[in-house]
Amino acid sequence: MEKLKKVNGVFSFSSLRTLALSCGIDEVGVAQAAPVTEGQQEYLEWLAKGYHGEMDYLARNLNLRFDPQQLVPGAKSIISCLLSYHQKGEGVWSHPPRVSRYAVLRDYHLILKERLYQLLSLLKEEVGEGTESVEGRAFVDSAPFLDRYWALQSGLGWIGRQGLLVSPRLGTFTFIGALVVNLPIEPPPVVEIKNRCGTCQRCVEACPTGALLGNGRMDARCCISYLTIEKKTELTPEETASLHGWAYGCDLCQEACPWNVRAPETHLQSEVLVDRPLLNAFAAGECALPRESPMRRARKERLRRLLAQSEEVLPLSK
Repeated sequence: MEKLKKVNGVFSFSSLRTLALSCGIDEVGVAQAAPVTEGQQEYLEWLAKGYHGEMDYLARNLNLRFDPQQLVPGAKSIISCLLSYHQKGEGVWSHPPRVSRYAVLRDYHLILKERLYQLLSLLKEEVGEGTESVEGRAFVDSAPFLDRYWALQSGLGWIGRQGLLVSPRLGTFTFIGALVVNLPIEPPPVVEIKNRCGTCQRCVEACPTGALLGNGRMDARCCISYLTIEKKTELTPEETASLHGWAYGCDLCQEACPWNVRAPETHLQSEVLVDRPLLNAFAAGECALPRESPMRRARKERLRRLLAQSEEVLPLSK
């Protein structure tokens, strides 16, 4: 394995990339840890309009969300990592009751954090003990940390009209995680990738509820994924009718994205926990969901009810 190199007091990105790929990470980028300088006002306006729905945690700890150095004192670099979960062909996402591709896998918080901490361990081994000993913290969608912003700053892609990171190689079906470390690491050769969505509106047109606002933002209150996963209060009849056969999550805007057509398939097949027979048994009350399934995040009785539907339900009104 390539030794972590240091040139002019800064550790080599190419050496870091080799270490990251050896941990099963699909793509990696680096940005300097610093206060967030772009998008703060837009984020606050998004919150003020109530687009976050019942996800109150998005409005908390804004000082930490906008400054990773407050989350990790002494932080110098943010290592953003992507892990593809792109699954092609037929699956439980193909016909009602539908389930998102990511949800058939073991919880992505566990899958990606294991790889991030493996990378952190390798960095510690490479650097060794002493005045430059490595300290850091892993983030996978579970703290006040702007993962897409830092992936963007790290040169991993651009933010599409659906608000997701679009990787030119991996598409949109990716988990994003980050290591915030006290090591100075050189940035990758390309720090910013130009937005390549052009005039394409396919993701916006594919959303049956109008949740996508077309400018990289969304009204989560209308999003099928939000309604089936994040909303804790009871769904209204109109919300239930708008789900278009989805019981957990929704992949429609991603399925419409041209950047996913040539994206490689995930290597996480061994992490699959859920299939149609298991979902049928769960819906019938004959078994529980696997302990490490992300689907345990949803309200159990609501999920059972949605999985019991046999036909796609069309919205009551447009």
